[in-house]
Formats: sequence, C-alpha cells, structure tokens
Amino acid sequence: MLVRVRLPIGKVRSKMRIGRRRFLVLSLGAAAFGTAQASGPLWAALRSGEAIALLRHAAAPGSGDPPGLRLGDCSTQRNLSEQGRAQARAIGDLFSANGISSAAVYSSQWCRCLDTARLLGIGDVVPLELLNSFFGDSSAAEVRTAALLAWLRGQRFGGPVVLVTHQVNITGLTGEVPESGEMIIVRIHEADPVQVIGQVATPA
Repeated sequence: MLVRVRLPIGKVRSKMRIGRRRFLVLSLGAAAFGTAQASGPLWAALRSGEAIALLRHAAAPGSGDPPGLRLGDCSTQRNLSEQGRAQARAIGDLFSANGISSAAVYSSQWCRCLDTARLLGIGDVVPLELLNSFFGDSSAAEVRTAALLAWLRGQRFGGPVVLVTHQVNITGLTGEVPESGEMIIVRIHEADPVQVIGQVATPA
C-alpha cells in the first residue's frame, strides 16, 4: 500500500505520478497527528530501518546555482530561505512526533542540504558525495544514480535513515518529483527496483 501523509501546517499540493498506484491520503488534525501516526506502517518501516527517507532539501528560492559554485562556500550557492529553515525544523518535529528522535542522517555537500539536515535535529550529519546534485548534467544521471543505488544496497543501517539531497537525485532513483522539503519513503532491495512505499508532503 502506498501512503501519502500530509504535514499538518500550511497548504500542500497533491500530485500523483502517472502509472503508479493511487496514494491513500491520511488527513489528520495538528493535535492528533503525532500520536495517531506513531504506530502507522509508514513510520514503523522508517523506525525499524526497513525503509529510508529521501528528503529534498527545504525551500531555497531559485533554481540551480549561480556561476562559480564552490562546495564549502555557501556564499556561492543558492541557500535556504527563512521559510526553508522553519520548514526543516518542522520536518524534524514530525520525525520526533512519530517516534524518531535519532537517525543516521546523510547529506549532499551543498549548503542548502547540509543546513536542512542539521536543522532536523535528529542526528549528526554525514556529508556524502554520492548525494551531490547533477542538475544541468543529464548525461551523468544514469551513472550517478547507479552508484548511489549500489551504495544503498551495500549498507545495513538497522535503524532510521534520512538522506537529504536534490530533486534530480531523488527523481533518478525513484521516478518521483518531490517538492522542496518533501520526502519519498522507499525500500531498497538487493536486486529489485527501488520500491516507493509513501510520500510525506511539506508546505510549499
């Protein structure tokens, strides 16, 4: 069963990938959200490590990056807005409300991803080059996606895992096109394709 869970703050956009089974939408009030979802199958899969969260970085106005981008120099990159920083903290609160106060957190080396990952507040952040963007270089998509998938298949996490990365990376791996701050929840198999089991939407 595919499950979409809506973060209960602000207005979110509903979308469905053509050809994928229909999502079951669970709409809950803010007061009931944390406890009501704590035992749900989606969050249980994340808590156990059976599934992982692919999180697109929170809101960062614009597209791509300015010319002359340098890793480690945030002044050369597109960065989180104040809305994006608040969004990242809200996502961290959502994890905590659903029984995940600590997780293995990996991030692209881009500042907007690292900042998103740190603001979640659920674990030390490990920069991972495999999560770096290949936006603007479509020829790299197949090789980069295969390398990330091979790495994932070689891991034995044993608990909650969050990968903070970019839209192109998530789309390459899953076929889904997440908005900023949106999570795609997947299972990784040894040989089968990546299985999308849910989607957690956040405010635009």
